[in-house]
Amino acid sequence: MKRLWSRASADRLLAPFGGVIIFLLLAAAFFAVNGYSPLTIFVQIGKGAFGDALSTNTTLTKTIPILFCALATALPARMGLVSVGAEGQLYFGALTGTGAAVGMIHANAAPLLPAALALAVVGGALWGALPGLLRAVLGVNETIVTILLNYIGIQLVEYVVYGPWKDPSNLGWPATVAFPSNAKFPVLTLGSLSSNWSLPLAVLVALLLHIVLERSRWGTGLTLLRSNPRVARTAGLSYARQAVVVMALAGGLAGIAGWVQTANVQSHLQPDISSGYGYVGFLVAWLAGHNFLRIIPLALIMGGLLSAGDALQLFAQLPFANTVVLQALLFISVLGFAAWRGKRSEGSP
Repeated sequence: MKRLWSRASADRLLAPFGGVIIFLLLAAAFFAVNGYSPLTIFVQIGKGAFGDALSTNTTLTKTIPILFCALATALPARMGLVSVGAEGQLYFGALTGTGAAVGMIHANAAPLLPAALALAVVGGALWGALPGLLRAVLGVNETIVTILLNYIGIQLVEYVVYGPWKDPSNLGWPATVAFPSNAKFPVLTLGSLSSNWSLPLAVLVALLLHIVLERSRWGTGLTLLRSNPRVARTAGLSYARQAVVVMALAGGLAGIAGWVQTANVQSHLQPDISSGYGYVGFLVAWLAGHNFLRIIPLALIMGGLLSAGDALQLFAQLPFANTVVLQALLFISVLGFAAWRGKRSEGSP
């Protein structure tokens, strides 16, 4: 039986750190060219991300949807599908979960949270299964379909909060009624740090996906479908069925992120429940090389960058666009370093 941890696994896990060093050098050059002290800005970023309990809690809050959306991107990639649809799946999961919350607004904790969470997962799964089905049956490119469905999911949320689900007592503000506390994930407190139980749930899902896809026949089958579909069909594997299943499972994970944002962060459904977490999750998944273990720390780092971006606006008077630039530099650095390592490995005897 293969070990769950090996030297190769450690090498894959540590591979991004060379890219991170390059990122720090490029970021320092970027700030210096724009007239800022790189050291001062890096200190501000560290403080804004993990400087105290408040900043750390904000980082953890932003990490949760990023982590779920990164997993929703990495899972389809294991069989060669490029899904950019976590953002739309997040929104549609929030929409369907809200349907349960609005319909059971006076229910006690026992049925309300499980019902809302289940519908959020189902909604995200349906929004993910649709491009998988189109890919399997008609050969439609899943990347294009998932991008288009993102816009549709966002617009559907705007429709219901401006229309049939709008709370009349909000005086024109587009949002549903406020959800009761029993619709939310319970609070998780460790000393001065505070989050909710969806954070360990996301980490647990990442660990389970790593074990299952690395050590199970199903995971081997997905790898075979990605690398050699003809051999996979000969072995009795159905590309169509697996495409739908994998995309649905991935969408369900993004749906959980949608419910966390709606219930725990916003306390009701409203427009702009996501700060582009689906797209940031896509970035994290690719930075991690679709490695589920590597996704966990990278999601935390990206959550810290977003949290620091808010702090830089307040204390360093830097536009939030700098955070977007930093994300791009991180993406270029890590992927460029990985490509260099790959070519070097191919050229070595």
